[in-house]
Amino acid sequence: MGLDFEAVVSDFEEKIDAKLSPHKLAEKLSLGKAKSVAYKYNNAIIIAADTFVIFNEKIIGKPIDDKDAKRILRLLSGKGHSIITGFTILDTKVNRSVTKSVETKVTFKKLSDKEIDSYIKTGEPLDKAGAYGIQEKGGIFIKKIDGDYFNIVGLPIYSVVEELKKFGVEVFG
Repeated sequence: MGLDFEAVVSDFEEKIDAKLSPHKLAEKLSLGKAKSVAYKYNNAIIIAADTFVIFNEKIIGKPIDDKDAKRILRLLSGKGHSIITGFTILDTKVNRSVTKSVETKVTFKKLSDKEIDSYIKTGEPLDKAGAYGIQEKGGIFIKKIDGDYFNIVGLPIYSVVEELKKFGVEVFG
């Protein structure tokens, strides 16, 4: 997009508040991440995000091991789920921010045990929420997407760029 940026790891402690909707929780966590980094910069645009996989109104995180990855992939097999990303843009110079969330619906094809086992052997599912990476080998499991593909990857680029414009940030500049 032509943006010069630096990736900074947030030290914000992500606590899951079950009382909040997934949208509100993703927004809260993205705002916390943005604020935890913002104090280090007095003239910067901070972009922070947090993404969840939601199935039957429950958050599906990263699998803890191969057995858990298999459980998650069987759960999602042949069914739909949502990816929700909360993002915050914070301008430290004028202390202005916006926080929003985006939802994308994903439908998996019906997976065979052989497909699940072969995919798990790649090691790919273990560091991914929902036990798959759409931008990698896990993309072959996707039957349908309704919404922003990039939201599934972890940052809803269209929505972020539209908000950045409101902050006076030019893309492709």
